Amino acid sequence: MKKVYTRLTKITKATVTLRATDVGNEEMAIVDGRRAQVVRIYGDEVTLQIFAGTEGIATDARVTFLGHPPQLTVSDELAGRYLDAYGDPIDGKPPIEGKVVEIGGPTVNPVRRKQPSELIATGIAGIDLNNTLVTGQKIPFFADPDQPYNQVMAIVALRAEADRIILGGMGLTNDDAIYYRQVFENAGMQHRMTAFLNTTDNPPVERLLVPDMCLTAAEYFAVEKNEKVLVLLTDMTLFADALAIVSNKMDQIPSKDAMPGSLYSDLARIYEKAAQFPDGGSITIIAVTTLNDGDITHAIPDNTGYITEGQLFLRRDTSVGKVIIDPFRSLSRLKQIVIGKKTREDHPQVMNALVRLFADAANAKTKQENGFDLSRYDVRALEFAAEYSRELLAIDVNIDIVKMLDTGWRLMARHFEKAEIGIRQQLIDKYWPKHSFT
Repeated sequence: MKKVYTRLTKITKATVTLRATDVGNEEMAIVDGRRAQVVRIYGDEVTLQIFAGTEGIATDARVTFLGHPPQLTVSDELAGRYLDAYGDPIDGKPPIEGKVVEIGGPTVNPVRRKQPSELIATGIAGIDLNNTLVTGQKIPFFADPDQPYNQVMAIVALRAEADRIILGGMGLTNDDAIYYRQVFENAGMQHRMTAFLNTTDNPPVERLLVPDMCLTAAEYFAVEKNEKVLVLLTDMTLFADALAIVSNKMDQIPSKDAMPGSLYSDLARIYEKAAQFPDGGSITIIAVTTLNDGDITHAIPDNTGYITEGQLFLRRDTSVGKVIIDPFRSLSRLKQIVIGKKTREDHPQVMNALVRLFADAANAKTKQENGFDLSRYDVRALEFAAEYSRELLAIDVNIDIVKMLDTGWRLMARHFEKAEIGIRQQLIDKYWPKHSFT
């Protein structure tokens, strides 16, 4: 039997408080027709966050506790569906039928996990060549708000070698939401994707439900169906902002950068759902964390960096007019598991040589900007860097890893002598291009 109350003792812009008994933490409720969730219990004093805000709610509003935390219906019918933050359809199709499960459960017991060992290719050379990903990994894109991170995430969704794509959009503009839908439909990949979308038209606090909805769906496909699932979350900065909204309205003392003191655990609870399962299923998480003027010391990217297994930086290379995956600031901490083992033997050395030569070009550019004369090597390094950015680092490059490695050899052979690239002679003898370049 549902518990009903009709007296509120406190109302803020995001929460209401009342006295109630036998109520569970994170339990859902309906307050004056609006969805809410229990966020604090102190004795018989219960505080609920109102997802749509408290404007217009009176102290005698009707509060009905539903007896369960947020839930999602999971089944194969999730394929090709667009849902809101509550898991309800927003695509005009009937409600999903299947098994009802609670979202936000505990992370997978380490005993049930398998050491990540499978390559997950994206077709983007800046990732696959320099920052190779493995199934079960968790990694964010760090990007300024004006960079095309949603386009990059869509590219990853289209090209990634995954059985299932789960998209979690938080604070998307309507244009971005339409963009994702058009990309998926035009690519004919509806059968292997599911999207949970919160747009700027929706209450910001609803964003708090989106990652758990995505990961609950991902766990169904990874555990029950043994599928390789890729979860894309954008934008985790807006998720953290929603956490701060609720925390501040509950009069909690803020931590660094006005973020709640629980920020680390709130983010870790999401990212730690990434896992490789013994039966073959996996959950890989790629998220977007937007930066404020490139500030990676802000609490959100700072905490994210401690939790995740690397980061991917987007930046615009003005010399070629393209957005690239920055090879200096990007890092995949698990790439050593697969490069040269699940990829061609020359992968590690080609990767290292290309980045080192790109660094030589960066030094040459600094000399040039400060008015120093350039050596012939400096000129060749700058010419190489422009081609490297355009042909391998740019986000619009779509080739497989073998083609990436062959392109890397071709660029090195065009601009450098064999003795200058620092690669083992055995690999040079095997992979150095046979024809010359002009």
